[in-house]
Amino acid sequence: MKKIVMTGGGTAGHVTPNIALIPSLRNEGFDITYIGSYDGIEKRLMEEQGIPYYGISSGKLRRYFDPKNFSDPFKVIKGYGQSLKLLKKLKPDVVFSKGGFVSVPVVLAAKFCHIPAIIHESDITPGLANKLAIPGAVKVCCNFPETLNYLPKEKAVLTGSPIRQELLKGDSQKALRLCRFRETQKPVLLIIGGSSGSRAINNAIRDLLPELLKNYNIIHLCGKGNFDETRKNVEGYAQFEYAGKELADLFALADMVISRAGANAICELLALRKPNILIPLPASASRGDQILNANSFRASGYSYVIEEENLSNTALLEAIHHITEHRSSYIAAMKKNTERNTIDTIVKLILDAVKGRSGK
Repeated sequence: MKKIVMTGGGTAGHVTPNIALIPSLRNEGFDITYIGSYDGIEKRLMEEQGIPYYGISSGKLRRYFDPKNFSDPFKVIKGYGQSLKLLKKLKPDVVFSKGGFVSVPVVLAAKFCHIPAIIHESDITPGLANKLAIPGAVKVCCNFPETLNYLPKEKAVLTGSPIRQELLKGDSQKALRLCRFRETQKPVLLIIGGSSGSRAINNAIRDLLPELLKNYNIIHLCGKGNFDETRKNVEGYAQFEYAGKELADLFALADMVISRAGANAICELLALRKPNILIPLPASASRGDQILNANSFRASGYSYVIEEENLSNTALLEAIHHITEHRSSYIAAMKKNTERNTIDTIVKLILDAVKGRSGK
């Protein structure tokens, strides 16, 4: 049986594309194991998939000053040693990495053990973790054509992002029952602020509720700890801290989506052909990757973008009205996107890497 070790973690965005690949890898006869951090979100998500999980020491490498910069390199070195032991024990034919700092020691250990590693970069510009891992990889998959300019030509492959196939099979009637909307003729606005939520987006939506509820039913994924008890019985407003398996149904019901601009999230919107408003995480709170992602989607005609510093009640209302009026043009633009069978493409790269290794 072919063996693969998958890695990646820190955020759900570093895990969900791996989850999307699992069914096809199993169909190809792969025995799958996962290496992640001791207690990251990836541990729970992989255990839900029934994948054997191994935790290693993980440290974050920062571009800014932090006292932890003095201790975290030792955590990375420890994680590298643990990765070497695990790879020698598991003896995988290939490693697939979705990024995040926990993946760096795994990919570098794979290179030392002469195990081919394939990594996937979601954003337009590679993050620091993937920059460190790229020398250890045989191939680097990416979402955006712009990313090819930042990668070694001999390694770069434009694949798109693996999308969980269950997201394409949602049941809008299940979502209606979950949300308990009475006026079912109203269009549905879905708000997604990420797993931890977005204070700026949450506040803007709740400020506008009286106005928005005149014309829309609203599904608000507000993030952990952000549930507003004072609005739990407001007709037409369904709020949830998080959506798991229900997300596919909520997407099926939604006519329009307001979202952050994480690469995996927006690629899901593209695959689902959902007209959307993107409010990227500002550069002050990130390395600016979401702004680049959003601008790329705006240039392609897929999205309306509001930068967070320009977010106001007026700006958000104007954006919602604009999307409502031009909904068909956004859908048409998304339909023009060249359909790539991302999962099959990536699985073929993995199979080729296994064949290349066995042929040596």
